[in-house]
Amino acid sequence: MADIAFPNLGIYISKLPKGITIGGFTIAFYGIIMACSMIAGLWLACVQAKRTGQDKEVYMDFAIYAIIFSLIGARLYYVAFSWDSYKDNPLQIFNTRGGGMALYGSVIGAIITAIVYCKVKHYKFFLLADTAVAGLALGQIIGRYGNFFNREAFGEYTDTLLAMRLRVDQVNPDNITELMREHIQTIDGVSYIQVHPTFLYESLWNVAVLLLILIFTKRKKIDGEIFILYMVGYALGRVWIEGLRTDQLQIGQTGIAVSQALAGALAVFGIQTWVIVRIFLRRNAKHAGEASEDEAISGEGVRDGEADEEADGETDGE
Repeated sequence: MADIAFPNLGIYISKLPKGITIGGFTIAFYGIIMACSMIAGLWLACVQAKRTGQDKEVYMDFAIYAIIFSLIGARLYYVAFSWDSYKDNPLQIFNTRGGGMALYGSVIGAIITAIVYCKVKHYKFFLLADTAVAGLALGQIIGRYGNFFNREAFGEYTDTLLAMRLRVDQVNPDNITELMREHIQTIDGVSYIQVHPTFLYESLWNVAVLLLILIFTKRKKIDGEIFILYMVGYALGRVWIEGLRTDQLQIGQTGIAVSQALAGALAVFGIQTWVIVRIFLRRNAKHAGEASEDEAISGEGVRDGEADEEADGETDGE
């Protein structure tokens, strides 16, 4: 009997707790993993800073504020789109141990913090953003495994190669759909659902995004390009993955997943911005090339004139 299984891969994990208990106090693996993701993200941001000739202390200082306000942003984003669960008891907003953090909220919180930080410290925002997003992507790669331990953020029923099997009594019943119930399996008296492991999809997708960031860091033409690359890459993945999830935060009663809509808008905006930047750079390069040709022609004209004068001088001398 397994707590979590990937039956089509032959992987079965039994007795997987959601945390550890020390002296009567339980520490959730979700929190431990999130802490590790932040440390790893900060480390990579510092590596990127050194790689591009920047002072890593800037990023150590920025991280203090970014971590605090990204957590606040994650909570506020979740609460804003789950207000019906908090409006009758607002104090529950501060009960983060009960769950309720949204990744997009943390990203928004970090970006706002970066804008304010750069304004106060007189640092280039797009340079900082280009450097920090590598750490952000690594943090997301690691952080998604917190959802794995929590048995949350999964998708609809599937029987594909990566299908994940979860015990019904260990997941939030609100996230179990009719299709899942139709395919519930009972093994040794225990009921299981089988779902898309969307945490894994997003983690693997972000590995690809991180590799693109690392490859293009040395090839960028202007500050901001790597930030745009991250924004488009992450958003495109989120549009697909969010559509699979059954715990979507929705815009009112519209049935539209807010994170999916936001990801789609960011992807379109990012692609448009990328095209505009590339057109701008190409035009500048073309104008610079034409200017160089004009200078070369002018230089040749001057040299020809000097040669003619020298020739005339020699003739007069004769």
